[in-house]
Amino acid sequence: MKSQITDKQFKRITRRELLKLTPVLALGAFAIPALQKPLLKAGLGFSDWVSAKMFRTGHLAPTFADSELTPFPKFPINGYDVADPGIDFDKWNLTVSGAVRKPGDYILAQVQTLPKFNQNTRHICVEGWDVIGNFGGVHLSDFLKMVGADMTARFVYVECADDYYETLDMETALHPQTMLCYEMYDQPLTREHGAPLRLTIPTKVGYKQAKYLTDLKVTNVLQRVGYWEDQGYSYFYGL
Repeated sequence: MKSQITDKQFKRITRRELLKLTPVLALGAFAIPALQKPLLKAGLGFSDWVSAKMFRTGHLAPTFADSELTPFPKFPINGYDVADPGIDFDKWNLTVSGAVRKPGDYILAQVQTLPKFNQNTRHICVEGWDVIGNFGGVHLSDFLKMVGADMTARFVYVECADDYYETLDMETALHPQTMLCYEMYDQPLTREHGAPLRLTIPTKVGYKQAKYLTDLKVTNVLQRVGYWEDQGYSYFYGL
């Protein structure tokens, strides 16, 4: 007797076979040079989207004992352009703009009026190395509250004295371990490590942790994302 396959069964088989073929089709598409870049971009965008959906503001990065710290002289100095952009500390300020009630220029002493905290966390570089460091400063979330930031805005965008720039999603900016850092190893931040103020974000890869901060903007619209992201690197890059 000849077997009969219903339309519903045929569609189920077709879907199953297509799913089996998907990896093969993807590999075949990558063999076409013109499709490689858009496919990689789409894949990176999907990865960032998934990572953002999985991000939990209450989930903390590991912290470490003082005995586990990398000695300060062995903490790598990694810069985008120059090790010291020549900031005049006496004239430095952080210019705050965008969706905030109190825009303006904030000096380091104003940042330091906020509650200080220290954390021993791992700094992971996209180049493949990692170290455990001691960082001191204030919660970025406390600073955003001080300037009256709109916490429903999507992004916190920063610019730096060496022309570097970076963007954080608001969830990352409000994470309890995301800090405006002005000390390392209980000493004022050195020029090479981003003085007078830098980001420290143990839930993110190193290039998200911008140094030599000069401008901070709370916004829903970005003209540009980040120096490395605008060259094809991951935007979210959670750890």
